[in-house]
Order: sequence, then structure tokens, then C-alpha cells
Amino acid sequence: MSVVAAYLYSAGKPVEPVSLDHAPAIQNPSDFVWIGLVEPSEKELRTLQEHYGLHPLAVEDALKAHQLPKVDVYGDQLFVVARTAHLEGDKILYGETAIFVGPRHIISVRHGSARAHTELRAQLEAAPSLLSHGVDYVLHAILDFIVDGYLPIVETIEEEVLAMEDRALDTFLERADIMRIFHLRRELIRFRRILGPMSEMASRLVHLDLPCLDAQVRPYFKDVYDHVRRVEAMVENLREVLTSVFEFSHLLESQRQGATTRQLASWAAILAVPTAIAGIYGMNFDNMPELRMHYGYFVVLAVMAGICGLLYLRFKRTGWL
Repeated sequence: MSVVAAYLYSAGKPVEPVSLDHAPAIQNPSDFVWIGLVEPSEKELRTLQEHYGLHPLAVEDALKAHQLPKVDVYGDQLFVVARTAHLEGDKILYGETAIFVGPRHIISVRHGSARAHTELRAQLEAAPSLLSHGVDYVLHAILDFIVDGYLPIVETIEEEVLAMEDRALDTFLERADIMRIFHLRRELIRFRRILGPMSEMASRLVHLDLPCLDAQVRPYFKDVYDHVRRVEAMVENLREVLTSVFEFSHLLESQRQGATTRQLASWAAILAVPTAIAGIYGMNFDNMPELRMHYGYFVVLAVMAGICGLLYLRFKRTGWL
């Protein structure tokens, strides 16, 4: 059975469990039904469609579970789709929560979500004064619960990126680090594709006059919208930091390679002087005055050492050595 919880609420308190086979009679204007499903079968959704007047297109979308975040209006009912996300290993995995909202009912259908609504329901039931607002407040609570799950993902990736940034200052980034940078960038790009529609969906709930939503609850949806925008900004900043880490590491590596190249060139220039002189004297010409000098050999060695010393000091002052 895919039903996690199904209750009739009155004055913000659960009064009786609800079966999928029939819709309870609503006596008071503040009463409503909240049904939570996980991976329901088509038969179960079709049963709910019959009893609560769910739109067939919305039911089809809830069954397929491959929708981007959106808000659809069907008469006096709303159909809201939100995407959940959680970090598993080094990948961000996504799920989907479809929410049917009517004047006296709210039905949530979860697919692939790692976080159950059991804790959320318990928190709401502990505050009957808030839950008594009705289905629109429950809708806000579910969306806020989903969006709050985004922040730990971004914070975990942020800590890894900062650690990678510190390593880039001390040593060369290895191939595994470079591959990790590109992997994280891909994950963040995919995450941003979800955050954009989520932001648009939350904005519609704030600014549009939609059925089932009381004007007094709209500020709560503004809070959800602000949270999505905050996570969206953090993701964009992380992408920029990852790009900066890669570029900075590449720049440091180029500078270190350039310094090594200059050092090798300097030593090559210094060693070229004695090599040239020794090469000339190795040709054994007879008409070299230095061959007849008593101290010619030592004079040549002194000249070679002096020139090498001058070149060394010159390169040292220019920073090449």
C-alpha cells in the first residue's frame, strides 16, 4: 500500500483516518483531508480522481513523474509539481512531488524522494493554530520542506570546493582533482535547471490570484520563493568559484613552468661560455698566443669563471635564478 498517512483534519487537528475508497463528508468550512502517497499505482490515483474530482491531465502527470516544477489551474483546483533533491555519494539525485490542492483536500504524491513527510506532518499537527489555516498552509509547508532540503546539498559541495581551493594554492591539482571540478560543475548546472522552474513556480504562488490560496498565506510562499532564490545564487557562485579554482590552478602551473624554463635557460647560457671556450681550445690551433704563455691555462680558467660569475649575478638580479 502506498498510503503513508490519510486523515481528516478539523480545527487543525486530525480527527479520523481516511480511506481511498470514499471521500469523507466535510461538515465545517475549516475541515480538510490530507492524503500522502508514495509511488502510488494507477488504480489508486484513478480512485482518488473519482472521489475528489482530480483532473485527468494532472493525474497523468503525477503518474509519469517526469515533470519540471510548475503550477497548473484546473477549475477550482491547483496542481503543483516540485522537484526534490538529495546528495548521494558524489551525485545529486532528484525526485518529484506532485500536489493536488482542492478547496477541502490536499493530496501529495512522492516519487524518488529520500525525505518522508512523516516528520513534517508531526510538526504541523503540533501547531493546530497554523494547520487550521487549511490546505494552502499545508501546501506552503510541503514546498518549504522540499526547498529546505536543497541547502545541505549546496553547503556540502561548498565545503569541498573551499578545500579544493586551498589545495590549489599549495600544490598542483592532480588529474583526479580536475575531473572532480568538471563533475561538480555538471552537477551544479543540472541543479540550476531545476532551481529555475522552482523559482518561477514559487513566484506564481506569490503573485497570481489562484484558487485555494488565501491572501493571508501568500507571505509564506514569499518565504519559499526567497529560499529558492538564495539557493540559486549560491549555486551560481559555486560554479564561478569552481571555474576560478581551475583557472587559478592553471595560471599557477604556467607560472611555475615558466620559472623552471627561465632557470634552465639561465644555466644553459652560463654553461655555454666555458663550453665555447673549451671547444675552441680543443681544436689545437698552433697560432694561439695563450699556448706559449706560462700562465695561459690559468688565465683562460679565470676568464671562464669570471664570465660565468657575472652571468650568474645578472640572472640572479633579474629573478631568473
